Amino acid sequence: MSESPKSVVELAADDLLGPGVTHCPNPAMPLWSNHPRVYLDLAHGPVACPYCGTAYRLKAGERLHAAH
Repeated sequence: MSESPKSVVELAADDLLGPGVTHCPNPAMPLWSNHPRVYLDLAHGPVACPYCGTAYRLKAGERLHAAH
């Protein structure tokens, strides 16, 4: 039985820092719960933070922008 993430963050393609990249902790997280910043690659689908388990995925219908 797999454990579900403690929270899920859905992002628009425009919210990403680069081609498929975001970071955790995110600005909406309370300061007391911060951990070292890690960069997460959503280019191949949803990903969970290795520190806190927060899952990150693109919003329904969102597509990554092609890199130039």
